[in-house]
Amino acid sequence: MQTGKLIVLTGPSGVGKGTLLRSLLQRYPRLVLSVSVTTRSPRPGEVEGRSYFFVDRNKFQRMIETEELLEWTEYTGNFYGTPSIPVIKNIKQGKSVILEIELQGARQIQKTFPDALRIFVLPPSKAELEKRLRGRGQDSEEAIVKRLQRGTEELEAAVEFDIQLMNDNLEDALQNLDQILFHFRE
Repeated sequence: MQTGKLIVLTGPSGVGKGTLLRSLLQRYPRLVLSVSVTTRSPRPGEVEGRSYFFVDRNKFQRMIETEELLEWTEYTGNFYGTPSIPVIKNIKQGKSVILEIELQGARQIQKTFPDALRIFVLPPSKAELEKRLRGRGQDSEEAIVKRLQRGTEELEAAVEFDIQLMNDNLEDALQNLDQILFHFRE
């Protein structure tokens, strides 16, 4: 049996990673989405075990101590991480697993899974990134400002990744992602 592939999708908050990922998973149900663990509260419409596994800080700390996470980071006051067991199990079964994670986590994955395909999603501009963040209507002004500051720093890290994918037009970005994942030969 062929071993699967680990695919890392990252970029600043509001760049459209989630939208790209949802569309990609609809087109290619054979892809497996890794569900992250977080200490933040659920947003409206998020479902336990599908959107995230929502845990308290004590449980998250135990997961770090028992090495149950492939990567983890703190972002805007909350912790996020990737449970290792389901990812490794799916890859061993020959499935491609996608992680939608934050920059620090993606950097950790580079060390633990050097063969992972790492994709950085770029906004067409910083102004568009701000427009998208504000358009979500999910964050306070303080959170938006923090996300924009962090996003500016994260954009500088795009060159560290195997692929930089511009998300200017959803359909174009999806076609490019399709080429990268299924038609690109090294």
